[in-house]
Formats: sequence, structure tokens, C-alpha cells
Amino acid sequence: MKFGIVVFPGTWSDRDCYYSTHNIIGQKAAYVWHKETDLTSYDCIILPGGFSYGDYLRTGAIARFSPVMDAVAAFSKKGKPVIGICNGFQILCEAHLLPGVLRQNDHLQYRCQWTYLKTGNTSTPFTNKCRKGQVLKIPISHYEGRFYADDDTLKELEDTDRVAFRYATPDGKVTKEANPNGALNNIAGIVNKQGNVLGMMPHPERSCEEILGSTDGNIIWESIVASI
Repeated sequence: MKFGIVVFPGTWSDRDCYYSTHNIIGQKAAYVWHKETDLTSYDCIILPGGFSYGDYLRTGAIARFSPVMDAVAAFSKKGKPVIGICNGFQILCEAHLLPGVLRQNDHLQYRCQWTYLKTGNTSTPFTNKCRKGQVLKIPISHYEGRFYADDDTLKELEDTDRVAFRYATPDGKVTKEANPNGALNNIAGIVNKQGNVLGMMPHPERSCEEILGSTDGNIIWESIVASI
């Protein structure tokens, strides 16, 4: 299969995504400049982390209007998988491909640290290789990663099993202490109604080799490959 990795001005995790999907997982991958509009040659689109357009106005607010985003929306409507990581998650929310917003961390600190994610829904293209409740060790690197949504939206996400990952302890307990940013319900990642669009704040591309401290991020890429 072939991954398309979107690059906006200010994106910096694109090379990490390329390395993990191509060099580690062994799949085809290519960079997609944000002005491109033809995504027909790709099986999965990745919106990587970074500071698109310098995070001016709001995180993801300007990138949402890049020409590629109309193509990403059309791509997702066909049921093809789209994954937004960190800034990519923020862009997906700004583009209304996912509900909610990512606010400043409740402690008002930039955090770059390991987190543990308890897997929720395992029937998505991104989690089908996971066991229900499996804990993944994947790092975060953000200042504005606190997931927020109104009560009705939050209830719908919970009732329809659309929470893919929650911040938890290493043994899988979802606690306040395990929450690195104050996200509602410890939410680290969600999917859309169709289940083919995932937004997550932690960086799976940074947990692809033992030398980095974990290979758990590969499970997400392998799940995508299996779904294709």
C-alpha cells in the first residue's frame, strides 16, 4: 500500500512519519505538498505533527484552508483511512472532519513525555491489531492538546464507541494523574462516525524502534496496512 504524508508550511514530523511507515513497516510512502489536490494514488493519508503556518490564529486554523484539505475530505468520504497526529488532529477538527477542539494544556506547559494509551474501539482501521484495553506506550509533544467538546458531542463519542485511545497508567487505569493535559474523559484519540478518520495527540511515528523506547506505534501502522 502507499501512504501520502501531507506537508504544510511548518510541518516537521513528516520525515518521522515517512521513516516509520516506509523504513520500518516497509510500505510505500510519499510526501504530499499542501497545494496538491490529487490523492488518487494513495491508500492512506497522514496529517503529521508540527506547527502548520506557525500556529497563527489557532492551531490548524489556516492549514484547514489549504487546497489539499478539500481533497482529504473527499478522500475520507470514500471511506479511505485518514490519520491526523498532533497538529494533524488539530487540523482535522478545524476542518470539521472530527468533532471537538484541542485547547491549551490545563497546566499551561508544553509537554514532551511518554504517555500510556488504553485502547478503546478495536474495530477501526487504526486499532484492529490491538487487543481491547491494550496499553500502548507512545509519546506526546504539545502545548495545545487538551481535547474538549460540548456535553452532547462528548456523550455521542462515548455512546458510539468512538474513543480510540485514552491516557492511562501503565497497567491501564484511566486516572486523573495519567492525564498529561486535562483532556476531557482522558481522551487521546477519536474517530469519526464512519470510523475511517482518526485524530490522536500522541506520536506513533516516534515509537517505532526499541532504541526510541517503544515500538508500540507500529501497531497503528500495521493495523492500517491490515485494513487495506
